[in-house]
Amino acid sequence: MSQKVAVLGTGKIGEALLSGMIRAGWAPADLLVTARRPERAEELRARYGVNPVTNAEAAKTADTLILTVKPQDMGALLDELAAHIPADRLVISGAAGIPTSFFEERLAAGTPVVRVMTNTPALVDEAMSVISAGSHATPEHVAHAEEIFGAVGKTLRVPESQQDACTALSGSGPAYFFYLVEAMTDAGILLGLPRDKAHELIVQSAIGAAVMLRDSGEHPVKLRENVTSPAGTTINAIRELENHGVRAALIAALEAARDRSRELASGKKD
Repeated sequence: MSQKVAVLGTGKIGEALLSGMIRAGWAPADLLVTARRPERAEELRARYGVNPVTNAEAAKTADTLILTVKPQDMGALLDELAAHIPADRLVISGAAGIPTSFFEERLAAGTPVVRVMTNTPALVDEAMSVISAGSHATPEHVAHAEEIFGAVGKTLRVPESQQDACTALSGSGPAYFFYLVEAMTDAGILLGLPRDKAHELIVQSAIGAAVMLRDSGEHPVKLRENVTSPAGTTINAIRELENHGVRAALIAALEAARDRSRELASGKKD
């Protein structure tokens, strides 16, 4: 018997997940979507052959509900869904900072909830999705979430107590790399390169470095040392990074992101 999966609030990440599931073999007929705007829902139907429904219809019909709305909209969505979700439905939350207990308190007793923090490389099937089980979720529920999010990248199981740290590292992580590439591109222009050439040099260097980190098994310190010859260009650049406190700034930035994730969990918006 086929399992129906509904993606509620199908924005960019929801659509990336939807398209990845179809590429991985899910039948469009078994996929339901909801969207705030009717024209958006019809766009998804035309593009993927999936079935647009209301939130209530999704809750009544789907075996698995994936909630991809923004954290500040999650409470209102649960108020709308609570009366329609049977306790045997699997609910997967993709909202940053919101604990599984938030859902369990608002849904029928015993409802299994799995929390997932993914990131924007889901758009190119290179996501890092971090998965934690709520108090009623079984290993089978977690495995099902891994199967779904594995369609758009890698998955990693962690205790829910580590979710805020993972949000800071990988949920927000792509933005740090984009920021670094932006800064390096500006530096390349300052050094006399055209923007397009500076961008190409940096992006390919980033891809090559990432593949080496992934595939070599070497510690990043070792890989950095392999590039850093005595009295050479690289060590002079590293000295300036250390003089300007880049390492300390990165640690402080990640702590700030983690703290904000905790604030979202407590309901603080400003």
